[in-house]
Amino acid sequence: MIQKCDIVVIGAGLTGLSTAFNLKKKGRDVLVLEKQNRIGGQIRTYTEDGFTFESGPNTGVVSFPEVAELFQNLDGSCQLEIARESSKRRLIWKGNKFHALPAGPVAAITTPLFTLKDKFRILGEPWRKKGNDPNESVGSLAQRRLGRSFFEYAVDPFVSGVYAGDPMKLTTRYALPKLYNLETNYGSFVRGAVAKRKEPKTDRDRLATRKVFSARGGLQQIVEALAQNVNIVTNAQDIRVRPDGAHVWRVSYNDGAEEIRCNHVITTVGAYALPDMLPFVPSSMMEHISNLYYAPVIQVSVGIRDARGLNKPAFGGLVPSKEKQQLLGILFPSECFVQRAPDGGALYSYFIGGARHPEYLQKSDDEIRQIVIEAFHSMLKYPEAIQPDMIRIFRHERAIPQYGADSGARFEAIRCIEQDYPGLILAGNMRDGIGMGNRIYQAAKIAEKF
Repeated sequence: MIQKCDIVVIGAGLTGLSTAFNLKKKGRDVLVLEKQNRIGGQIRTYTEDGFTFESGPNTGVVSFPEVAELFQNLDGSCQLEIARESSKRRLIWKGNKFHALPAGPVAAITTPLFTLKDKFRILGEPWRKKGNDPNESVGSLAQRRLGRSFFEYAVDPFVSGVYAGDPMKLTTRYALPKLYNLETNYGSFVRGAVAKRKEPKTDRDRLATRKVFSARGGLQQIVEALAQNVNIVTNAQDIRVRPDGAHVWRVSYNDGAEEIRCNHVITTVGAYALPDMLPFVPSSMMEHISNLYYAPVIQVSVGIRDARGLNKPAFGGLVPSKEKQQLLGILFPSECFVQRAPDGGALYSYFIGGARHPEYLQKSDDEIRQIVIEAFHSMLKYPEAIQPDMIRIFRHERAIPQYGADSGARFEAIRCIEQDYPGLILAGNMRDGIGMGNRIYQAAKIAEKF
């Protein structure tokens, strides 16, 4: 028997669920297919012995009005939680301790993170000549405009924290388009930032506060709230899509035992899954998409019931690659949000591996625990006699897509496929940014097309 609906969304992660939710509000007939036996994609929240922790993304940024509007549209079924004011403090490891990343001119002058030469160099940034390489890497751009020490102790760890990537391999106009546009449009980061602040803003624009957010009780609350009024089929294995005439599609799953006829198909799965899912797309075009590299990441949740006052009021600490440590960084979720650890305790999220050290994914759980415990003492400064009360390890073989120089060819291939096959939309984090805010924004824009 062939089922019929208007729109099939493939993938029940944040993008897919947000898209389906927005379309449902517009009165469209939507069905979501998910191959796993659970929804949420990378998002998953655990509660254990008084700790509430994430196995995937820990936070998002209210970078678009659509983020705030999504929570408003959830009608109280999920509460937006903005990080504490202290979370604005960001730490960078240098030598044998964490230092606060400068948040103002005085701190920028006195910080030990940057050389004296680069401190003066930063002052001259507004008058520095613009670059002329449209494919310049994030690392090259940062060194050219701000100096080597700023690159090593600000940009490099920032890229590790966001992309788990190598800043010398990420292309600025794809990976950090807002930064690229500041230089392109204004000739300077500083002048561009000042000009952007002076631009008039509507009440809706002001919803994009740029504040760090989660959901009360963990990010899985967003997933569950979105799913309440959306029709979802889980355990949908071997999903295949094929065109069946003008604006008609057939979507089969479970070895063809189930089939849906629809007018539109929206995929939100990883780029690596598309060749099998869309076999009708020529391989010469698909290879520009499926070759997208995803950095592997190990995330470790670490809890201590009595922090002895050693917890730090900050968002977390990032580790520059120059420091040759085994961590990308440590986030402090219990410093950002309420009820993430027992009273007086602390919760930490360690990140290991990334694009520069994919081999760490092969380390055993015992080896990972040893890395974690060592950093617990050496970086977080807990005495040797004190041990974590909880350690939970989560491995992500394909965690974060890397927006390198090949991204332009990928975006063009997506555009051509959607043009050649009307009714098909290729979404997800292979385009339009990787953050939670980007996913929510993309979903809203897709729904607007309908």
